[in-house]
Amino acid sequence: MAVFNVFRIVADLMHLVSHIILLEKIWRHKNCAGVSLKTQQIYAIVFLSRYLDLFTNKFSVYNTVMKIIFIVSTLYTIYLITKKFRATYDESNDNFVIWYLVVPALVIGVLFARVRTVTEILWSFSIVLESVAIIPQIYLLQRTGEVENLTADYIFCLGSYRALYILNWVTRVITEPGYTAWLVWLFGLVQTALYCDFFYFYIRSRIQGKKLVLPN
Repeated sequence: MAVFNVFRIVADLMHLVSHIILLEKIWRHKNCAGVSLKTQQIYAIVFLSRYLDLFTNKFSVYNTVMKIIFIVSTLYTIYLITKKFRATYDESNDNFVIWYLVVPALVIGVLFARVRTVTEILWSFSIVLESVAIIPQIYLLQRTGEVENLTADYIFCLGSYRALYILNWVTRVITEPGYTAWLVWLFGLVQTALYCDFFYFYIRSRIQGKKLVLPN
């Protein structure tokens, strides 16, 4: 059963906003420059693996709607990059090999699944893979240098969603005796750590009123 507190709700809203910002960026500028197809492909794998039980188990309306939105918006983003605005996609710089992330995540998912069922293994796999999904996006931006404001806002909201989930877990540990989720906690911390440098440069650029530039 889903447990809600203010940190989880705000985190989910930040996650939702990140998808809206990304789609707005692509449609407003009619291009997908600076957007990593590889990261979107990884997120598609994450969501499809995690939400396999969407139509077989009962969830709250909130959970069901959010899951459908994340799946559909991610697949739609992939469509925009590969079809609608293909000519603007920076394929030469977005060349991170995602199998370097997918295969180890699958191995860890198999080893640390709580029970040996397909849905549980895929759920564990999705938790591990999500923690590193942003790597191709950061890799692309470091290769290209300057980051468009909307792209930077998208990544900031995505990172904030995960950071807020840490506060959600802390709240649940305090309010729910016996609550533990070691795999989720460990890879949630890994995921948040990957955003730390980006947060620093993002906040500094906003304070200075300058365009975000990531070091190579």
